[in-house]
Formats: sequence, structure tokens, C-alpha cells
Amino acid sequence: MDKKAYYHLPGLFEFYELYKVFLPLYRDHREWFYEWCEIGSVYGSPADCLWGGGRVGFGDDDSQKVLRLMDEYGISPRLTFSNSLIREEHLSDYKCNYLCRLFEQSKVKSGVIIYSDLLLDYIKEHYPGLYFVSSTTKVLTDFDEFLAEVKREDFKYVVPDFRLNKTFDKLISLSKSEKDKVEFLCNECCSFYCRDRRACYENVSRKNLGENVNDHICKMDSSAEGYRFSKAMLNPGFIGIKDIVEKYLPMGFSNFKIEGRGLGSAMVLEFLLYYMVKPEYQINVREEIYLDAMLDIF
Repeated sequence: MDKKAYYHLPGLFEFYELYKVFLPLYRDHREWFYEWCEIGSVYGSPADCLWGGGRVGFGDDDSQKVLRLMDEYGISPRLTFSNSLIREEHLSDYKCNYLCRLFEQSKVKSGVIIYSDLLLDYIKEHYPGLYFVSSTTKVLTDFDEFLAEVKREDFKYVVPDFRLNKTFDKLISLSKSEKDKVEFLCNECCSFYCRDRRACYENVSRKNLGENVNDHICKMDSSAEGYRFSKAMLNPGFIGIKDIVEKYLPMGFSNFKIEGRGLGSAMVLEFLLYYMVKPEYQINVREEIYLDAMLDIF
């Protein structure tokens, strides 16, 4: 197959130890992996990151070490700075500015997943070497609003709400350059009918700003189970490997985001196995990773 799917993977900081073991396998045993897929980027943010959003970051790995790993394997790192409540006084945050300065030096151009236009303008001015991804936390469920976002020159990629994943009658009408910018969120477990996603993301933004707020309580009946990949696969917006190969790639789409920053490394490994590894070699990858005594997979 000539067309490639580029995966944007979760846990740049959160799952450093997993990627430190997984990426050598991806490089040295390429025959274990689907030939039609590549790693487009790895995204995330460290703990206590003021500009962070989407999920409350728990990654605390040394940022220089993280960047060296991405440089070694030629992968674009992305900083998840999708806080929706950024104000002027937050722009001077030392830690976030340091990360921008550092990642602007990456061998493969670094990106920033972003919500706030205020923050977008600030980073554009001070760190022009970074590219931008419009965050799915904007909850773009209206196709016309999504298309307007795609047409903005500020963004290299735009991640629509997962409920637009199967609107093929409208997606087919996009130009090639517009299709190249669309990055579909594949494995969302949130209810397709949830109307509280903006409130949920805003709650995370407030926590990252250090506000003392209660957890957002999801009103959907299935939320108490937590994330289950088996449940995500039943979601009407789910994009599986068959969908990618038989529908999205032939239509001209090539970018796919895997969520999972707030989950454990064992669950993220299952995502990597499902989306990237041929079934007959999944046991090989599991064995290599499980037998690495330095990796706490559970």
C-alpha cells in the first residue's frame, strides 16, 4: 500500500519508559508492524503544567531526556498546551516557556496542541519554530465550524470532535490540502451522546491552573466503568484499523490521534499493539516489553 497512516500517540512525558522500550522494537523489527503506518508524533505534558489541558498531566520525566528520545527516533514531539482558560498573567509561566524554548530546538519540528488564541499568538511571537495543532478540546461538532478551523493558516493539523469522524458525505468534499490537516481521534470512550465534554475539559483546565475545584461528574450511565478499549470499539465514532485501511486512506486522510494520556501504560500498550502491530507479532512485542525488568507496565 502506497498511502501511509500517521499515528499521533499519547504520553510524551507520561509514558517515557514505555516508549524507551517500544521505539527500539519499532525500529529494529519493522517487519512486526503494519507497513502502511508510521509514527507522526508523540504528545503530552509534564505534571503541574499551567498551560496543560485535556487531561491533568502526571508525567514528570526530565524534559531533556524526553526530547533526546524523540530526536533519536526522528519523531515530532508535541506539547499539549490546550488549557482553555489562559489569561494574560499566565503567559509568563517559567516552566511552560522553558519547554517551548527547549522543544523549539528539536531535530524534528515540535508542535503545540492548543486551544487558546491568546496563547497561540504569544507562542507564535516568541517561539516561531513551533507548529500548532487545534485541540479536540474545542469540541468542534458543527461541521461548518470545523471546516472554518481547518481553513485557518495558524494550524498544521485540526482535531475535530470524534462525533464528526463518520460524516463521510461532508468529509469527502474537502480539498487535498484540507484533508492533510485533519487528524481524527480514533479511540474515544466518552459517550457519543455526551453533552458535557466542554464542561469536563474546562474542569481540567481549572485544575491545571491550580484552582481548587471538584472533579467533573459525568452524567452518562457508563462513565463509572472508566475507560475500556472494548467499550470504545463499540462507540459509533470509533476508527479501527479496517476503517483506516479501507475507508480513510482511500479517501485521502492520513492522520490519526490515539488518546490515552490519563490511562496506564498497560492500556496504552494495547492501543499500540492494535493499531500498529500485525496480530501474529503482537506476542513478540508483549514478551519484549513484559520481560523488561525496568518497565512497570501495570
